[in-house]
Amino acid sequence: MNLGQRKIDWVSRYMPLLNSIEAEYASRKPLSGFRVGMSIHLEAKTAYLALLIKELGAEVFITGSNPLSTQDDVAEALRENGLNVFAKHTSDEAVYMSGIYSVLEAKPNLILDDGADLTVTAHTQMPQILQTLRGVTEETTTGLRRLRALHNQGKLRVPVIAVNDAFTKHLFDNRYGTGQSTWDSIMRNTNLSIAGKTVVVAGYGWCGKGVAMRARGLGARVIVTEVDAIKALEAVMDGFEVMQMKDAAIVGDIFVTVTGNTSVISVEEFMQMKDGAILANSGHFNVEIDVKALQHLSVEKFQARPNVEGYVLPNGRTVFLLAEGRLVNLAAADGHPVEIMDLSFAVQAMSLIYLSANLLEPDVYPVPAQIDEKVAKMKLQAMNIKIDELSVEQKRYLESY
Repeated sequence: MNLGQRKIDWVSRYMPLLNSIEAEYASRKPLSGFRVGMSIHLEAKTAYLALLIKELGAEVFITGSNPLSTQDDVAEALRENGLNVFAKHTSDEAVYMSGIYSVLEAKPNLILDDGADLTVTAHTQMPQILQTLRGVTEETTTGLRRLRALHNQGKLRVPVIAVNDAFTKHLFDNRYGTGQSTWDSIMRNTNLSIAGKTVVVAGYGWCGKGVAMRARGLGARVIVTEVDAIKALEAVMDGFEVMQMKDAAIVGDIFVTVTGNTSVISVEEFMQMKDGAILANSGHFNVEIDVKALQHLSVEKFQARPNVEGYVLPNGRTVFLLAEGRLVNLAAADGHPVEIMDLSFAVQAMSLIYLSANLLEPDVYPVPAQIDEKVAKMKLQAMNIKIDELSVEQKRYLESY
């Protein structure tokens, strides 16, 4: 048994929701006859999801959703389990995109996307694929932004289930998952203390909330930067300092970007930073920290540690970039905690089953409420937690005027 299979076996012990879905649906094979294309960070937890989808009857074609987030030993384990795997750990964008094309060439009937590369590529480069594509489930905030933009321009040709927007996904995965895994990666790759540091978190969406909350729990002074007045006000009320990035750049020790936008930290900020400042990105794409500008600006580049590159600036100071500015918790660590992804992937599996049984018009749809409720109840049951139920009198009262 290779290491990848052992990793998959490990996570299987801590994913009771996926195990429950298999127990409930495997004999029915609701995905029988479907080809499911997956683009997702390929590591042990996602591999276990892919194996579940196979058990539900589908033929699975899978690739990565970020060049550095594929774990090759896990990919090999999936091949040995009979899946069609096109993923490879690489920094080469062309190699990464070849995996996207290979999945699409299989003409999937359903797509499970993470960042929307499969879906957008199908719409922009391989439109013939759309003729056999029944629907898409999208995992991320960034992916949904792209697909909604496609829809708003009248170009979306398939229905999309917004998995990221499910309560049992973003309230837990984005907040507790991103919060823990981001700091796990930063700490294991730098071997530095977070306590006593000044941490700058760019973006106060659900992911930013999680990163800021965990930084405070580790003893850091936390500054939040935002462009959204309501989110900025929320950060203030949550007890964080809020300021513009140009001012935060002067005082920050560690910077984490989680905005989903481009060039959040660039030349002006680099030149203001302390000697030894650390830069990490937890957004889906490697555009939030302007890496190209940093490379052009620097007078010297060197590898300080695995996954840590030092850039010497013209002013003599050095800043350190983690994981090439890519998604730090997956490009340089193992991603979200297993139990958190069990929630998200339960929503994914149930949404694929829903799409297999329902024909929808092209649009971006919320996850059906019954799926959200089912997943939450499954999780509570797995944790052996019981909750109250409304009495007949209470229901009648709530329905009255």
